[in-house]
Amino acid sequence: MKVAVIGAGTMGTVHSEAYADMPGTQIAGIVDIRLAAAQSLAARTQTNAYDSFDALLAHEQPDVIDICVPTYRHRAYTEQAAHAGKHVICEKPMARTLADARAMLNVCESADVRLFLAHVVRFFPEYSRATRSVQKGAVGKPGVIRTTRAGGHPTAWEDWYASYARSGGVIMDLLIHDFDWLRATFGEVERIFARSLRGRDTQRLDYALVTLRFATGAIAHVEGSWAHRGGFHTSIEIAGTVGMIEHDSRQSAPIRVHTESREQGQAGVAVPESPLAQSPYYLELENFMNCIRTNTQPIVTAEDGYKALEIAAAANLSAATGRPATPGEEEAL
Repeated sequence: MKVAVIGAGTMGTVHSEAYADMPGTQIAGIVDIRLAAAQSLAARTQTNAYDSFDALLAHEQPDVIDICVPTYRHRAYTEQAAHAGKHVICEKPMARTLADARAMLNVCESADVRLFLAHVVRFFPEYSRATRSVQKGAVGKPGVIRTTRAGGHPTAWEDWYASYARSGGVIMDLLIHDFDWLRATFGEVERIFARSLRGRDTQRLDYALVTLRFATGAIAHVEGSWAHRGGFHTSIEIAGTVGMIEHDSRQSAPIRVHTESREQGQAGVAVPESPLAQSPYYLELENFMNCIRTNTQPIVTAEDGYKALEIAAAANLSAATGRPATPGEEEAL
């Protein structure tokens, strides 16, 4: 199958390199409004570069469009791809607003094309193994969960991560990873309370702490930081009635190198590494492509992406108002 990648930034590069190594998959072109960026990535992956989606469609016949552009542009490209009859793989978060996300679901359903959301954390071995252990009863009934995801503030095109209106801040862009994994592991979320640095002059630093209450009664404390000076890291702690599961990426990484430029986000968005022969990003995209070939359901569904966005939007609302919120609530932009 042929895949066109929209966006030649950090995630566009990660996805393109995965497709280049994937049997049965061919990159049909790289699109970026920064033509030089598209040309550079296209040269490395042996394909053609274009400065617009229309230009790509005029010369190529892709089966799938992989969208790796800033969050607030996801809806427009998804609609354009669906109207062209192309299946869609979209980076997380699904969209900046719930209305945009619902429109994406609707347009893909109407066009009879598949929509996949790239929530890659479920493909990391430490997270998938923790999920399986919980499901097998290793900790008994889960009671309290703590997760941390921390690194420097990312820098990208037009510094869009620093714009809350465009990115949704650390809660929507970073912690949505954990929201998706937590919901997949512990079930539906009923209530959300959050605090963050939003509204303060933090000089491009961001931090949030979100508390989730699940329908089961379990409580999760979800910490996210774009102010961490020690390099990117994640951790999990799951306490239940008969045991505990712990993971800390800092303990499993044999070598950690921190540079000042990376800590300040000059290298773009942090991409966690894995010791697997095939990276979690490869496994994620391979799963999506196989689901298109076999018309089966992916590990992460489009509705999963929407549900994770509901949690993130409610968390941002709670942080803004100082009151608890429920999934589906959202502040007006």
